[in-house]
Amino acid sequence: MTATPGGLPRWLFCAAEQLPKLDGPPSASHGFKMISKYCLNSILAALVAHLLCGPAWAWGSEGHQVIALIAEKQLTPQAKAEVARLLALEPGETLASISTWADEHRSPQTGPWHYVNFPKGDCNFQAERDCPDGRCVVAAIEKATAVLGSNASDEKRLTALKYLVHFVGDIHQPLHAGFGEDRGGNTYQLQAFKRGTNLHAVWDSGLIRSLDMDANTLASQLADSKSSNNASAWNPALAAEESCQLVAINGFYPGRMVDAQYIQRYLPVMKDRLFTAGARLGYLLNRIWK
Repeated sequence: MTATPGGLPRWLFCAAEQLPKLDGPPSASHGFKMISKYCLNSILAALVAHLLCGPAWAWGSEGHQVIALIAEKQLTPQAKAEVARLLALEPGETLASISTWADEHRSPQTGPWHYVNFPKGDCNFQAERDCPDGRCVVAAIEKATAVLGSNASDEKRLTALKYLVHFVGDIHQPLHAGFGEDRGGNTYQLQAFKRGTNLHAVWDSGLIRSLDMDANTLASQLADSKSSNNASAWNPALAAEESCQLVAINGFYPGRMVDAQYIQRYLPVMKDRLFTAGARLGYLLNRIWK
């Protein structure tokens, strides 16, 4: 999020800038009441706008870390060495720690790179329709892959690695390749886990957190219980279509309450998407540095 002088978020700084300008020194009580009322209203309005318009983060930090940890276990010695060499540019970083970098540095320009919207009823990816000007997660993965395998500077390749690790995770979260009409479930309000939320947030983090496991434990469990045989037979467009097809299943959109039956039905689906993303990310990195 863009910061301003004093470290304030941009939306909060702009709200403060709109405080009324006083021509002369007000009385203490008048000035305090006037500024407090205006400041409160401005900040509340800005906060609401920020929450409503802000981007949703796929999988949350836990999910992205799980995917990175699964991928890391599958790297060839050569790919592991190249990843380590790039990460050494920022000592202390790991594949898991950079997996959320793209969300932490998200901007209006890069926001569309995190998702692709399909029209309801058609999950066949069409670049001109679904990814105008290359502004979608499918094209973002392709671009990051190309940069990472090029002769670009190590700094640019490290940035590409950060994007690639994150976007491969994003595209396997079903609602990041869902329907544009409800912004990938962001406007589908419901009750889940004893609070009000939306369907996108349920898939971002609600289902994962219901397992009450840390990222390392969940990654190890998934790696021990699943096979990565389908890792090589994929491309970004295929992964997007898979996610869209899951969203289109009857029952994926629950009633306005996420109940135990929904959780029981979709926890295995969520686990499979996490593992598949990790396996495919590992395969892709191995292919780049084969």
